[in-house]
Amino acid sequence: MSSLRISSPRRFLFVCWEGGGNVPVQLALAKGLVERGHEVRVLTEDCVAADVAAAGCRFEPFVEAPNRASRTEDLVRDSEARTPLGAFTRARDRVVMGPAVAYARDTRAALEREAVDVMASDYMLFGPPIAAERAGVPTALLVHNIYIVPEPGKPAAGPGFLPAKGLLGRARDRAVSRAFLTLFNRGLPPVNRARAEQGLAPMHSVLEHFDRAERVLVMTSESFDFHGYSHPEHLRYVGSALADPPWVDNWRSPWDHRDRRPLVIVSFSSTYMAQERALGCAIDGLSRVDARVLVTTGPAIDPASFQPGANTTVVRSAPHAQLFAEAAVVVTHAGMGTVTRALAAGVPLLCIPMGRDQHDVAARVVYPGAGLRLRPSAKPEAIRAAVERLIREPSFRAAAGRIGANITADAAAQRGLDELEALAPG
Repeated sequence: MSSLRISSPRRFLFVCWEGGGNVPVQLALAKGLVERGHEVRVLTEDCVAADVAAAGCRFEPFVEAPNRASRTEDLVRDSEARTPLGAFTRARDRVVMGPAVAYARDTRAALEREAVDVMASDYMLFGPPIAAERAGVPTALLVHNIYIVPEPGKPAAGPGFLPAKGLLGRARDRAVSRAFLTLFNRGLPPVNRARAEQGLAPMHSVLEHFDRAERVLVMTSESFDFHGYSHPEHLRYVGSALADPPWVDNWRSPWDHRDRRPLVIVSFSSTYMAQERALGCAIDGLSRVDARVLVTTGPAIDPASFQPGANTTVVRSAPHAQLFAEAAVVVTHAGMGTVTRALAAGVPLLCIPMGRDQHDVAARVVYPGAGLRLRPSAKPEAIRAAVERLIREPSFRAAAGRIGANITADAAAQRGLDELEALAPG
């Protein structure tokens, strides 16, 4: 753990929304600041209030911004979109950029209620940094997954590309990156309305959202991500948090302690992504594998809606931090939290990305040989064959262990806390 401390306690405001895996890593950072003696308020949705309290922070609810009472309420509803472009547009317009005026107003009200020294905001929310800029409060954007901002020499974000080989591959990345930025820039009008309301000049590119922050903290290991030729000077890779969220249920194994069959864990998104079919195919395919199979459905799906095989147990949640240490394979949608904790335990992954950033996360698992990936439409037999290969071939576990060593070291270093403390004036 880093020894950097500041001379007196400082006041921090965290702003985040409930998007699944983004909450635990950000609240772990907030909890670390509390443990260092700082005061932390968290402006967020009502459904996160208990998690905020468990982190030792003070909860403040959104008033104008989207605010759900339950995690089972789907804000983005991207699973209803017919195309990946439609899903992207829903996320941009319903969370990321569309409600910027509301998020900016709520954040400004929070800053006016009580002064703060530093604000840490979920990078997906364009509204809160506008209020902080108006108030002159130093801001860190918290990137709770890979760094998707386009950079020369890095695979374009979205489709799950591997690093390019040759001129055609680099041309592909340039073209897709331009399209990526164009789609985001179409969401600027509501952002600029928020900026005008706060007395600020308009943005001309979505990239200004990142450029204007004092820090961009990427909450993963630098060795896990793909990189361009250079990073902005204010960007830092600070590692992630490996603890389970507080809402996870206790676990008691249904299997005899003498059962030596490998343990396969199936864990898809904690938010709803119409993952019932993928879960059902995984349960069907793995029923024919000589293994113990544990399926966690997450808060949005009832475990009783599945009929598991004789070797399978289906529950709503279970402590990954405890179980991954015993697992042979993790089957996942490639959400960042599940992937990070699995690799930290040295467990290879079968990635079945459903959308969002998951195709790009899966690419970073596959490229170093730490796992395999299949399409969301994969049939039970394909899932079975992939899992058996991951169990059978030791190279996958070896690669996962190499990446995991860096992930656990970066998590222990707690550089994110140091970076936030360093932003505090005086």
